[in-house]
Amino acid sequence: MSSEQREILLAIKDLYKEYGGKPVLKGIDLQVPRGEVIVVLGPSGCGKSTLLRCLNGLEPIQKGDILLSGQSLIRGKVDWEQIRQQIGMVFQNYDLFPHMTVIENILLGPTKVQNRERSQVMEQAKALLERVGLFDRMDAWPRELSGGQKQRIAIVRALCMNPEIMLFDEVTASLDPEMVREVLDVMLGLAKQGMTMIIVTHEMGFAQAVADRVVFMDSGTICEIAGPQEFFNNPRTERAKQFLNIFQY
Repeated sequence: MSSEQREILLAIKDLYKEYGGKPVLKGIDLQVPRGEVIVVLGPSGCGKSTLLRCLNGLEPIQKGDILLSGQSLIRGKVDWEQIRQQIGMVFQNYDLFPHMTVIENILLGPTKVQNRERSQVMEQAKALLERVGLFDRMDAWPRELSGGQKQRIAIVRALCMNPEIMLFDEVTASLDPEMVREVLDVMLGLAKQGMTMIIVTHEMGFAQAVADRVVFMDSGTICEIAGPQEFFNNPRTERAKQFLNIFQY
């Protein structure tokens, strides 16, 4: 089914964001169909991470609208605690509570925020830990885990909230190279299972493998949107060509 035929899960309309009067996002327009994986590429400082933070209500916007399943997240009173259960986000830093074990970190949100039965969440958590290869680390403390393991736990924690869409902000940026693959493999698995995702990354090979569409940003604007093969093999804009040349594509 083409993206035009699928339900639009998330719509971004003419989004503007400023810091201290300086524009950071300048009229972003993007539609994200359910089940699509969008990879956002661009040079550092172009607004990629800021865009994700706006989508999750972590940054206010100055103009425009964000709609989730047709409902505005900007106009009227918005319960962001509720919305963030639907729009999961994983950051560069894992933000695991150091005084809680792995399983306690995972169970906290679903049981306290969503008031779900602990036994039900435990079953889901165990299945997800098995999927990411960390079932045997369920009772470990965060300090006992590698960076790649912590990031996989952060992904499991977000998934246990049963989000509609997942946002990933440079989740491998702080990892040693040998740990990057294990995290990217988890995300590739999510893509194959139909999870709607927006991924900011500098991992070009991963972007090419996972993306349904590539969104290339520069200076707070979207310069180009294309399928991965088209973007990496025949970018339309000179700015995208310059960017890809850095990575020797």
